[in-house]
Amino acid sequence: MPYMTNGKRDYTKERLAETKERKQKRSNRNKARLAMNLKNGDPRHVDHIDNNALNNSKDNLRVVSAKTNLTKEAKRKKQNG
Repeated sequence: MPYMTNGKRDYTKERLAETKERKQKRSNRNKARLAMNLKNGDPRHVDHIDNNALNNSKDNLRVVSAKTNLTKEAKRKKQNG
């Protein structure tokens, strides 16, 4: 459940409570979005072609719809068990 303040989601409290691993994942996601020039609020996702979220080189990234990216992630998770 997200942290709430006055009935609204408090993103500052959420960030302060994040684990080190979660912070790293968010940082890598933001780096990929920056590399592909996606602004905040853009509904598109950045897909890592080689499935390595740490590899943010331009030739490994592509912009896809949210549905495409989530479908690929679900298939990858199913294969890895």
